[in-house]
Amino acid sequence: MYRKWLPRLALLMLFLGLLAGCGSVAIDRYAGTTPRLDIGEYFDGSTRAWGMVQDYSGEVQRRFTVEIDGRLEGNTLTLDERFTYDDGETDRRIWTFERQGEDRWIGNANDVEGPVEARQAGHAFTMRYRLPVEVSGREITFTLDDWMYLQPDGRLINRTAMKKFGVTLAEITIIFDQTR
Repeated sequence: MYRKWLPRLALLMLFLGLLAGCGSVAIDRYAGTTPRLDIGEYFDGSTRAWGMVQDYSGEVQRRFTVEIDGRLEGNTLTLDERFTYDDGETDRRIWTFERQGEDRWIGNANDVEGPVEARQAGHAFTMRYRLPVEVSGREITFTLDDWMYLQPDGRLINRTAMKKFGVTLAEITIIFDQTR
């Protein structure tokens, strides 16, 4: 008698497990934490960063450095990011963020799909966006779940999950340091 219900129960348990994995921390959780991060203030000027891309198993696939020239003019932050990868490849991304209030921004970049909604609270900043990436000769569009955390020493730690169909296939870790 129980054998008839076992497959349905197993499917229900799998579904509930997947739902539990879909949750994310709300940015408001960090309200009031210090030091307070304001990306307009943090990135106004020169910043240098070091990062790596890890695949789903945790193996490092690429390492890179980033030179960033930031300019805050009124409510507009422009970031000119120049990437250099460990294999010699280079890339450039230019972000433009428009402040929409004390804790909200709308961003656009040359290689990112559509406008990006971003929020900051306390020591944290987050944004989610779609980015087409060339993988093994074909283009795959990932959803990037991007989080930044300002540390007491002024360094900024960035963790990004690269997802496809809700499954994290790679992670990016970046450490930013102001060079002004």
